Amino acid sequence: MFFVFSKVFWFFVNPGNLLLMAFCLGAALSPTRWRRTGRWLLGFTVVFALLVATLPFGRWLILPLENRFPIVRQLPERVDGIITLGGVVNQFVTRARGQIAIGGGVERLTELAVLARRYPEAKLIYSGGSGRLFRQDVKEADVLGPLFDILALDAERIILDNQSRNTFENATATRRLANPRPGETWILITSAFHMPRSVGTFRKAGWLIVPYPVDFSLQGDEGFDLSFSLLSGLNGLNRGLHEWLGLIFYWLTGKTDSIFPAPEG
Repeated sequence: MFFVFSKVFWFFVNPGNLLLMAFCLGAALSPTRWRRTGRWLLGFTVVFALLVATLPFGRWLILPLENRFPIVRQLPERVDGIITLGGVVNQFVTRARGQIAIGGGVERLTELAVLARRYPEAKLIYSGGSGRLFRQDVKEADVLGPLFDILALDAERIILDNQSRNTFENATATRRLANPRPGETWILITSAFHMPRSVGTFRKAGWLIVPYPVDFSLQGDEGFDLSFSLLSGLNGLNRGLHEWLGLIFYWLTGKTDSIFPAPEG
């Protein structure tokens, strides 16, 4: 139920969708007796679009997320297992075209390959189902074979979770698969902007992991600069707003241990 609600809610609060809905409603009302409301909506869309195209809202939202957990410079001597969260491959295009289609965040898998060679005895888990509300027929974990071959990853060594649809299910499903023992060291690999919510969710599931953030999109010390691109502005705003709303709703529904999880200690 939570999964369905989150998808429906995001459809209506997605800034791009809001902009389009406001524009369409404003245009429809303008020739009617509610023309004042229509003109107000049209004016709102223009001002909103100008602000999004000019101001770096996405950067302001994403930067604190990416800076929350530092890059791991010193790895543990012993690692019992490594978990990588999905979001690397577009499984629908991959299945339809018969060729691997990388959707983004490929560092999640390249770093898994590096760590797998460093820790040859560690268990490996890849957690990725389908996050699409109406497309549960193809799972990401089921189409990764060619990419494992490219990265020289032994597919027989990797435990696949193809059922998880969101971060909460990633945490609960991988914990069941791994059945970690007290004192074991497990590394969690995911994109830096997604790491706070991931860590909080895994902790809430009773699993203290070593955060290993990858897939950074910002330098970390960006100053204030203006640009003009509505597409770029909307993409950044969508990405950042989606993650912050995820943190808030996970906290409100008891799926994370903190509204903005921080490194231990």
